[in-house]
Amino acid sequence: MTGLTPKSKTPRRAIPPQERSHEVDHPSSPVAEFGIDKPLRLDCGVDLAPFQIAYQTYGELNANKSNAILVCHALTGDQHVANRHPMTGKPGWWETMVGPGRPLDTNRYFIICSNVIGGCMGSTGPASLNPATGKVWGLDFPIITIPDMVRAQAMLVDYLGIDTLFAVVGGSMGGMQVLQWTAAYPERVFSALPIACATRHSAQNIAFHELGRQAVMADPDWDHGRYADKAVHPHRGLAVARMAAHITYLSDAALHRKFGRRMQDRELPTFSFDADFQVESYLRYQGSSFVERFDANAYLYLTRAMDYFDIAADHDGVLTAAFRGIETRFCVVSFTSDWLFPTAESRALVHALNASSARVSFAEIETDKGHDAFLLDVPEFFDIARAFLESAGKARGLNEPGE
Repeated sequence: MTGLTPKSKTPRRAIPPQERSHEVDHPSSPVAEFGIDKPLRLDCGVDLAPFQIAYQTYGELNANKSNAILVCHALTGDQHVANRHPMTGKPGWWETMVGPGRPLDTNRYFIICSNVIGGCMGSTGPASLNPATGKVWGLDFPIITIPDMVRAQAMLVDYLGIDTLFAVVGGSMGGMQVLQWTAAYPERVFSALPIACATRHSAQNIAFHELGRQAVMADPDWDHGRYADKAVHPHRGLAVARMAAHITYLSDAALHRKFGRRMQDRELPTFSFDADFQVESYLRYQGSSFVERFDANAYLYLTRAMDYFDIAADHDGVLTAAFRGIETRFCVVSFTSDWLFPTAESRALVHALNASSARVSFAEIETDKGHDAFLLDVPEFFDIARAFLESAGKARGLNEPGE
């Protein structure tokens, strides 16, 4: 999920496999470790123990511990929300939103962002070593869900000594985690900002994820998930999965505006299957750069977690029941050109929140940037997020002396 500028000729540092594997179990960020005595109970019925959560924090926690904001990352994100990435060297994935003077102002708030359980940047997942065998978990790792991710985050928040979060914020899969936080721990979330998400994954989105998973599993190097034993990686399959997914993050208007049918470094077609068009070169770059920093099995597990997400199903099919009596303040945001999580999904959430008498505001932002708009430069989104948090901060008393 990045901008739309073709980068096929931008030089980048190749990431050695040993560096990637080091970040899996020994990340360049703080780690909260939980032993055998503190298992994570998973929805699949397994107790995961021991396990660890990698995280980053920014800003300072105030004396009352009332200014903490948890940022939940999307499918291919990680904990490096506002610092240079240790593997790619790129800026944090949400530096447009997090930092001094930004909507998530690190001069005012204590920002927490953790790598989700099942990820591959330091939190325990399929790429981690299984302490029982001394080998990489691979497909022996238990299936995880969005509620599992949130339970692990709640344990991290406890570890940090924080009872109540001022806000939980996130887009896409991160937005799903925001909604799960409010449903599972309503008393611990003062305000919530779910962005470009839904209360369940649609059949179309499940289909796109299955396409990506099949691309990974069709790569001979995947070897039924045991590729780590052979020190290889299913680069080709994962790159195709990333290319297919990335198309869903964009919009037809954005692709036309940035690329159209323009050729890549040539005036005439080559009459071959080379990347003649700029958009082809762009997608190939997205695929090849992604496989250097992400684990293929982790991609399978996280997409599956999104597919299983359905808050209403966890409350006897009644979405309103998930939020009944909730006191959390909500600001729901959608984008007009987002066809992955269209505005209709956000409206359904808002209707359920209204029916449960929750405090909720809703904004549909007009942009042609597609689902990825929440990661890009959209000033109206920044203004809405800032205003919502400032209003919630006043209600929370964060602007009072000593707070």
